[in-house]
Amino acid sequence: PVWHSAGPGRSAFTLALLTPMEHLTGKHVNYYHICHRKLWLFEHGISMQHGSEAVQDGTLLHQTAYLDKSAKWREIQVAGIKIDHYDPERRLVYEVKRSRAMEEAQIAQLKFYLYVLEQHGIDEPTGILSFPKQRRTREVVLTADDRRQIPEWEAAIRQLVAAAHCPPVLNTPPCLNCSYYELCYAGEGPRLPF
Repeated sequence: PVWHSAGPGRSAFTLALLTPMEHLTGKHVNYYHICHRKLWLFEHGISMQHGSEAVQDGTLLHQTAYLDKSAKWREIQVAGIKIDHYDPERRLVYEVKRSRAMEEAQIAQLKFYLYVLEQHGIDEPTGILSFPKQRRTREVVLTADDRRQIPEWEAAIRQLVAAAHCPPVLNTPPCLNCSYYELCYAGEGPRLPF
């Protein structure tokens, strides 16, 4: 990336990518549905997850949940995405999440995985979102509407991350628990409550 200095009317985060993004990942889709600023920062190599307790908690949960299922689950990589838990016999993607707080984005991420699998010859894959702390699961299937919408998400994501300027802060309740909170509100003073 090439950094540009901030000027009048420009965000403090302005840079241009030297190369277009090769592959979209589930994280791109998830962030697209949560916060465009977070997506832009992530794609431009700015990560704040290393210091986030919520991210660390989610990583630990992901590594320890349902260890007894490890025999049938496979980690697979296809088209630049990594799916941690895939059962090839049932064509089932299993996603473990910390909480249901961002469930719409989590469903979109899982639907993207199902779409990519389908595009690579897997007939009618399905998914399960698991929330071990809440002892809940949710089945996710790909619909005809999803098959029309996902290419639109992909185009919108590519356009958004190619922008020279970082999108503005959303200033919504999820901002309080976001790993990028300190970065987004540094020097601006919090604009909360929403």
